[in-house]
Amino acid sequence: MFVLGVDPGLTRCGYGVIRRDGSRLEALAAGVLRTDSGAEPAVRLADLHREVGLLVDEYRPDEVAIERVLFQVNVRTAMQTGQASGVVMAAVAGAGIPVTLYSPNEVKEAVAGWGNADKEQVERMVRTQLGIDTPLRPVDAADAVAVALCHLARMAPTRRGSERFGDLVVG
Repeated sequence: MFVLGVDPGLTRCGYGVIRRDGSRLEALAAGVLRTDSGAEPAVRLADLHREVGLLVDEYRPDEVAIERVLFQVNVRTAMQTGQASGVVMAAVAGAGIPVTLYSPNEVKEAVAGWGNADKEQVERMVRTQLGIDTPLRPVDAADAVAVALCHLARMAPTRRGSERFGDLVVG
């Protein structure tokens, strides 16, 4: 089972690809897709759509998990994050891949065991679960890997196999 986790954002969109084979978890890729903050919003969204499509083509995830936008103090940032999330969902659904949304608290609970865990606690638990020694940076990539791990933790046991293999690529 390959899962692409996404921490949506228009300027920085984190992604993480996790493979589960039985009880074994393996990080295959983690990174951030960036758009030009000086470009028009429609162009940035189109760029993000294209980049997500390339990720889907390269890693061929079985399912995609996206962190849901619940609340942000800055309305402009919230709008951009919501638009980015919609573009990611459209790109993935257009490829015929199932999409599941998780709240930040659901991700924290699944990965760190506590819905109010801070970013450092979540990042440490991500590394612990995947046997990664060095910190995952930028934080958007670590958050995306956490979303993928959340999805794998919450899915039915009958959907947890995989036949594919690969090496971690941090971008």
